[in-house]
Formats: sequence, structure tokens, C-alpha cells
Amino acid sequence: MHAKIIFFGTHDFGAAMLSALIKNKNYDIVAVVTQPDRQAGRKHEISKSPVKILAEQHGLNILQPESLKNLELGTKNWDLSVVCQYGLIIPKIILELPKFGFINIHTSLLPKYRGASPIQTAIVNGETETGITIMLMDEKMDHGQILSQAKIQISADETYLNLQKRMEPAAEELLIKTLPEYLNGKITPTAQTENEATFCKIFSRDDGRIDWKKTSVEIYNQYRGLSPWPGVWTMWNGKRLKLLEIKISNLRIPAGETKINDRRIFVGTKNGAIEILSLQLEGKKGQTAANFISGQPLFESTSLT
Repeated sequence: MHAKIIFFGTHDFGAAMLSALIKNKNYDIVAVVTQPDRQAGRKHEISKSPVKILAEQHGLNILQPESLKNLELGTKNWDLSVVCQYGLIIPKIILELPKFGFINIHTSLLPKYRGASPIQTAIVNGETETGITIMLMDEKMDHGQILSQAKIQISADETYLNLQKRMEPAAEELLIKTLPEYLNGKITPTAQTENEATFCKIFSRDDGRIDWKKTSVEIYNQYRGLSPWPGVWTMWNGKRLKLLEIKISNLRIPAGETKINDRRIFVGTKNGAIEILSLQLEGKKGQTAANFISGQPLFESTSLT
């Protein structure tokens, strides 16, 4: 079935899904709805979303409403909407407009990890498996019936951005396989098991603060899930110390205490230590552990909080 689609998305993962739809000749992208251009970076320059950049490259009709409450879509003739990392609540009145409704590409195995940060939360929680869910949308967050799923293993050293990038091909493949089956009535949607639902939040900078009384694995998972944003950090001499790259060490050091060994930095945890490979002191540029030690000779045997 040849279908007319309105795509809703903003971020990199969403752009990858839009690209998959553009490449498939069975679908006509009637419009692309993405968030308005925002200020980004230290210079606060106006930045276009990855989805908008891709849509412009292909000459697609682009809509960028601040709110969907007054979005005029009723006059458009389309069959289905595909949503991925859009970032704004879609009202029920809009969800009901297309014949085949709205489907969402969600980066977890629903009903686990509903919400805004499923990939990050899975890593922070030490999960070894995640996946892609394609679901029908209703007015509740990530609540709708499931059309298809694909499982993806999480490696022990994988960071948020690395895992997200690795999930893109699996999501593209699942989307292109699921769409014709759904549009031709070959899929029976399955309700989520509500009592198994878990929710995840939008992470803030405060979530990156390290508690050195936790285990080294917990701290390392926190680093993997929150890099590059909001990043993990600690306090030293009243200043924020951001840890840019770390790994687990078997050294035994009291929690929060630092040790310098052969120009390498180690910090104690509940059950071992973390080695800091590169770091950035508040107001300074990022640097390697060895360079940091040279500029901070009193760092050893102090405590991080």
C-alpha cells in the first residue's frame, strides 16, 4: 500500500527514521513536523534540528509550531503519522486525524522505560538488554498498543551515544518491516502489561553528581549513561570537577579519597576504585589525568565529595 505520511521528529535518531522513510518509495512524506529552531552551544547561536536539516535537503514541507494546540492539519490528506523523538505532547484531537493513526518508534522494550530517556536510563540502571518498540499512540505517554519489537544487547563499556547510534539500523529495519504489515492489516496490536510499566525522567545536571559511597560499577554505569550530557562530576576544593573519561579499577581505596599512582588518578568507591583518565576543573579546559596532576600538586590524598 502506498501511504501518505506526516513525520514528527526532532533529534538525530528521529532523523535516521525519516531518512529510512524517504528512501522507501512506498511512502510519500506529506509534511515534517519538528520543534522550532533553538539556541545551542556556548554562543547561543540559533540551531536547526537534525530532522529539519534532513527535510530541507529533500525539499519537504516543514512545520515548526511552538505548540500543537493550534496546528492546522485537518485540511491535509494523509494516511498515517510516524513519530520519533519529537519532544512535544501530541493532543488527542490530532492523534485521531489520520486513518491509520499515529505510530511511535520508542527506544526501549515497552512497557519498561516509558518516558524521555529510555536509553540513558537503561545504561544507568546496568541493563544488559534494551530494544526498539513500534507502537500505536494514544493520549497517554508511551501507553499504546505494541505492533512490533526488536531486542538489542548492551555491551559493558557502551556509552549512551554509542548505543543510540548502534540502535538506529535495527530501528530502521523494524520500521520498514512493520509499516506494510500494519497498513495491510496483518498485525494484531498487543496491549501493554500495565503493571510492568516503569518510567524514566529527563536527566538534569544534578543527576550527574557522583556519590563515591556507591560501587564502582554503579558509578561507571552512571558515567556511561550520562555522557556527554549532563555528564558526571564531583566537587574538589569548592569547585565542580567534571570527569570526562573514566574506567573501573581493582585498587582498594577509601570511598572518595584520591590516590596518584604513576601519574594516574584513582578515586575510592564502596568496593574498589575508579580511574579518571581525563577531567575538567570548573573554569578550565579538559585535560588528561597526567596534565591535571602537573598543575595540581596537592590533589593526592584529598577527598572528593
